[in-house]
Amino acid sequence: MKNILQIIADSQKHFINFLRISIFVVMAWIGGLKSYQYEADGIVPFVANSPLMSFFYNHPKEYKAHKNKEGELVIANIEWNKANGTYTFANALGTAIVVIGLMVLLGIWFPKAGLAGGILTFGMSLVTLSFLITTPEAYVPDLGSPDHGFPLLSGAGRLVIKDIIMLAGGLVISSDAAKKILNDN
Repeated sequence: MKNILQIIADSQKHFINFLRISIFVVMAWIGGLKSYQYEADGIVPFVANSPLMSFFYNHPKEYKAHKNKEGELVIANIEWNKANGTYTFANALGTAIVVIGLMVLLGIWFPKAGLAGGILTFGMSLVTLSFLITTPEAYVPDLGSPDHGFPLLSGAGRLVIKDIIMLAGGLVISSDAAKKILNDN
């Protein structure tokens, strides 16, 4: 048992690099999906209800009348989302997420890039987690069932709460990068 514990303890550097790779994979995949119409449509309630982000949209409070379900193709809704700035914002956000992911990955070899990527991952995750407070769609709606509202997370809310792991991961890789920077000086 002691040998297994020693192997695990000695592997921390590799596990932290695996965390960097994992964050990169999630960021590159999710960031890349932002260029697809269904994904851009899917983030509208989060952005439209956020006091930190709603200014990116031209008509944030009108989104409910123009929502597309995943995979749905309603041309009038797509045209409204174009006029709203939905797709422009989603592309910019997706690019930023991919860049942050790359910075995290580069932290394996370049601690300063990793430190910046880790801090940005932490900050991005804070913003994402704020959607649990600002987005009504994060909780099960009252459609007649007694099971609705806080703390009952909807699919959107369950997606958001997982960012607490990214928040912690950002801190771990930031700490590791800071330690490397200090040890190099």
